Amino acid sequence: MAKVSTEALGQEPIGSLLIKQALPASIGILVMSLNILIDSIFVGNWIGSIAIAAINVVLPVSFFIAALGMSIGIGGSSIISRALGSNQKEKALRTFGNQITLTFICTISFVIVGLYFINVIIPQFGGKGDIFDPAKIYYTIVLYGVPILGFAMMGNTVIRAEGKPKFAMIAMIIPTVGNLLMDYVFINLMDMGMHGAAWATTISYTLCFSFIAWFFFSKHSELKISIRHLRLDRSIVSEIASLGGVTLARQAVVSITYLLMNNILFDLGQEALVAVYAIIGRMLMFALFPVFGVTQGFLPIAGYNYGALRFQRVRESINTAILYASIVATIVFIGLMTFPAEITSLFISTNENMSAKELALNNFVLSHTAEPMRWVFAATPIIALQLIGAAYFQAIGKAIPALLLTLSRQGFFFIPLLLILPNYYGELGVWISFPIADVLATIVTGYFLNREVRKKLLVRPAT
Repeated sequence: MAKVSTEALGQEPIGSLLIKQALPASIGILVMSLNILIDSIFVGNWIGSIAIAAINVVLPVSFFIAALGMSIGIGGSSIISRALGSNQKEKALRTFGNQITLTFICTISFVIVGLYFINVIIPQFGGKGDIFDPAKIYYTIVLYGVPILGFAMMGNTVIRAEGKPKFAMIAMIIPTVGNLLMDYVFINLMDMGMHGAAWATTISYTLCFSFIAWFFFSKHSELKISIRHLRLDRSIVSEIASLGGVTLARQAVVSITYLLMNNILFDLGQEALVAVYAIIGRMLMFALFPVFGVTQGFLPIAGYNYGALRFQRVRESINTAILYASIVATIVFIGLMTFPAEITSLFISTNENMSAKELALNNFVLSHTAEPMRWVFAATPIIALQLIGAAYFQAIGKAIPALLLTLSRQGFFFIPLLLILPNYYGELGVWISFPIADVLATIVTGYFLNREVRKKLLVRPAT
């Protein structure tokens, strides 16, 4: 594998550079999304739709931990990209060392708290009725792998900040392949049920972490830290926290969203509607992988060139990223509008050997998911502007606007809509909250991004 230097971020044509950065990120996200998707298909067909709902209850916790590592990773990576762009190698090394220390402290603390409050957390996230017991099994085992997951997500973003997207892609592929193989062995061959699904996930985290650790000890990484770099530096920690807080806050809001959705839908339709949302949630992760890939590829390009005061390249990267992401988002939109019923049928088995209760639940989910899926993805073609716009402020180190724009969709618009509309429109009110929030957040982000470009990026930097 050819070595890619960080200087390429400031030299190569933006179009081809974005493809080089975004394609591995997209493939990596695709593989991870396929992991979640196929894992859900395996669980749904081999264990049942209640098991899918149980995993959906635990996902907010897993996502929050992943976001904790990713927030430390992205916050530090923004500093690293700009430091490398301005030839401040020592600052980049100290930042990486501080990321490692912060990840260790935060993830270990979360495991302790998560295990202590296990019987409170699961019901709060919708793990009620028949969902509680399988959710508790999955939650307990997955929580043991939380520190490893945190380090894996943190390290992956740093690899990308170094301009090594192919290694970041491989780091995402390894646990996916491992998880799917272990799913087959633990669930299908060894009949371990939810225990098997949970252990497959936890072991896959370890595989990912092992590869990332190898990368940083190998010749491929430019960040060779020593013990002294692990000592926390107040200014660096503060900057990591302010920038990484954007990602963490976004995921915290996502976790709150899952909590509200699972509870509201359980009240409206019991386990059946929770299972419907679980399938739609998997598609939200899977279908938009190329859009998220373009966003991830855009971050180091914008950060490096902003640090190097190459504002014309920053403008070009914004426009190109929005164009590419909008094209793929439209293609995704067409597919989801055309084949929602066929997509749903992949997750659910109607084997007549199952119990009457399980069969009735599965038939409901099969017949009831297509229309909600269309509503949830109705505004997909326009979301690229919102994602790239929020990512731009994060890439250049402007934490407050990045935080506000990142939270705009789910925090400022979706959650209030979710609390209001179901009171008037019932279940429909839940689903139409998605596209309304997308449209409002895109309008707000477009306004602030345009103002920032005109104010900052059209000014020739002093030489």
